[in-house]
Amino acid sequence: ADNLSDALKKLKITTTDSTADSLEGCLDCLLQALAQNNTETSEKIQKSGVLQVFASLLTPQSSCTAKVANIIAEVARNEFMRNPCVDAGLIPPLVQLLNCKDQEVLLQTGRALGNICYDSHEGRNAVDHAGGAHIVVDHIRSLCSKTDPASEKLLTVFCGMLMNYSNENDTLQSQLINMGVIPTLVKLLGIHCQNAALTEMCLVAFGNLAELESSKEQFAYTNIAEELVKLFKKQIEHDKKEMIFEVLAPLAENDVIKLQLVEAGLVECLLEIVQKTVDSDKEDDIAELKTASDLMVLLLLGDESMQKLFEGGKGSVFQRVLSWIPSNSHQLQLAGALAIANFARNDGNCIHMVDNGIVQKLMDLLDRHVEDGNVTVQHAALSALRNLAIPVVNKAKMLSAGVAEAVLKFLRSEMPPVQFKLLGTLRMLIDAQAEAAEQLGKNVKLVERLVEWCEAKDHAGVMGESNRLLSALIRHSKSKDVIRTIVQSGGIKHLVTMATSEHVIMQNEALVALALIAALELVTAEKDLENAQLVQILHRLLSDDRSAPEIKYNSMVLICALIGSEPLQREVQSMAFLEVVSKLRSHENKTVAQQASLTEQRLAVES
Repeated sequence: ADNLSDALKKLKITTTDSTADSLEGCLDCLLQALAQNNTETSEKIQKSGVLQVFASLLTPQSSCTAKVANIIAEVARNEFMRNPCVDAGLIPPLVQLLNCKDQEVLLQTGRALGNICYDSHEGRNAVDHAGGAHIVVDHIRSLCSKTDPASEKLLTVFCGMLMNYSNENDTLQSQLINMGVIPTLVKLLGIHCQNAALTEMCLVAFGNLAELESSKEQFAYTNIAEELVKLFKKQIEHDKKEMIFEVLAPLAENDVIKLQLVEAGLVECLLEIVQKTVDSDKEDDIAELKTASDLMVLLLLGDESMQKLFEGGKGSVFQRVLSWIPSNSHQLQLAGALAIANFARNDGNCIHMVDNGIVQKLMDLLDRHVEDGNVTVQHAALSALRNLAIPVVNKAKMLSAGVAEAVLKFLRSEMPPVQFKLLGTLRMLIDAQAEAAEQLGKNVKLVERLVEWCEAKDHAGVMGESNRLLSALIRHSKSKDVIRTIVQSGGIKHLVTMATSEHVIMQNEALVALALIAALELVTAEKDLENAQLVQILHRLLSDDRSAPEIKYNSMVLICALIGSEPLQREVQSMAFLEVVSKLRSHENKTVAQQASLTEQRLAVES
């Protein structure tokens, strides 16, 4: 401790008169003390005011420069020392040293700057201001192809410095991307894949940069996919695989890179991991299984990569993913169902899958999750069924396979995501299927639940889908029984409210359903339509210039139907509809103008 105090005192007066030898001795003493107790020594260095002295010692000509930079690197390992280093004016001379040729000086300077930047906003700003990143990127570029140990060590330090400089800072990450650092780092990874420390630094740097959208476009122009897959195949340790996964996941969000990863053979690696880890209860294996199967699902989100793996339904990958659905692992069941939902993104794939028995597999999976089931699995299986039900030719096949009944078992669910998918699946299934729509529309339990969900104000998606399904039951069944069930369950007011939705498609569906109600069961629904103020709403829709042409047309069709009811007719007469309708005779849309003439005649006769 006395030696340290002496050394610090000497260093304070050293700048004025001191031989290089006595200076070296003082610096050695400091390094020794730091090696024994870094924190305590750093505190003493800070209190002594020696940091300001270091600024003048950091000159390319001095033989002590590397040692001074080393001391700064050591003290900057402590969070409390980073700002004092910046305040002591150490960053500009350190950045200047990056221009020298001495490898030891470069190494220690890179360490010092990297440590000062670690989690320090002030440190990063100072390095940015002094232009340090640019010089480091140039160094990496010129050293990139050298594989001698000294160059690799320097590359590792420089990559680490850039990582600390830009970590979680979008502005500085963008700056590095604009400097063209990505192709350089990818090249580096390819050349130095045998060097574990350097490889690790590259991966962490990629992980940093890959979150930014602008980086993905640059990555897509490199052979990153090939390099990462090559590296991945060599890994045995869980931590190393995890590290590569952390880069793959954000990169795989880009559709071009998805396809590159598929072509580079990533899928085979993922399937192999799944096979190895599926029956294990080791924590690392469970984590790997999840990451691998999640990444597999992500690769299927790209249209080209998905179609390549589907291979007309004959692909081995597609077949393997199918085998996940009956698995006992919830993670694999989930990934399998999500993968099917992703494969089911065009009619050709959907038709092929339904013809090849996928529906039964999904229904069996749902069956395993009815009582206290896994919500994410329920949601995924319902998503897959909903997508499969989109092509017209699949609807009848799926209905006769019992999909509607399987889905209805989840009516009791209190989970909004499950409710939302359940509603969407039923709505897809009954599209233009009159018999099924009638059967479901007469199901009092279902209709009552829909009416209840139409009031789920906290869950706009569930509310919207419930309204749309109510309307679909009427539109596709055109059945008096269905209308009576909906009236008795209190559904009319929701259809009237739906006519005021901000979405034209929903307004339209509501108006068509209400027109069918008025045509088929006006007397039964009369009271509810009156209480819901339908006539006033139609007057508003027709008067509003912003209403779409189809909304105006269907509103007039509905008015003509409502006149059949005495109380509703009285309301129509009291609201000067004739005036609004006669204006629409000159509407630019021919169909609207024609309907306006017909409606005007009807109103005139009735009055």
